[in-house]
Amino acid sequence: MPQQGQPAARSLATWARTAAMISSANRDSGSGPSAQRTWTLLSMVAATTSRVGLFPDVANLPLRPPAVLAKAAASLDVLSGGRFELGLGAGGFWDAIEAFGGPRRSPSESYAALAEVIEVIRKVWSGERNLRFEGEH
Repeated sequence: MPQQGQPAARSLATWARTAAMISSANRDSGSGPSAQRTWTLLSMVAATTSRVGLFPDVANLPLRPPAVLAKAAASLDVLSGGRFELGLGAGGFWDAIEAFGGPRRSPSESYAALAEVIEVIRKVWSGERNLRFEGEH
């Protein structure tokens, strides 16, 4: 486990290498101590390990523009040698999401937005140029 006094990212990467860990996940909820470092931490772990699988413990879609998320995920996957997996979450911590400027959605709106995000991500990953998407969310 990470030792006290060490920066969290370096400590996690060291621990992951030492433990021959299979995967490293970090919560991307928009709140709590890891809220602003998920992608930075995953990048650090990718750069300092060679066998650790990487994924955000669900990327918080209400706080992540889908095209930017798709590009970030694709970049991290390439830079890590194919070790990145994208986990998606429709949202659930609505007070925190609103505090960070995101929308508060009902469960049905969340699932509809998730479907739109998946469509946008697939379009970005398709390599198609001049993408356009008309969605409600």
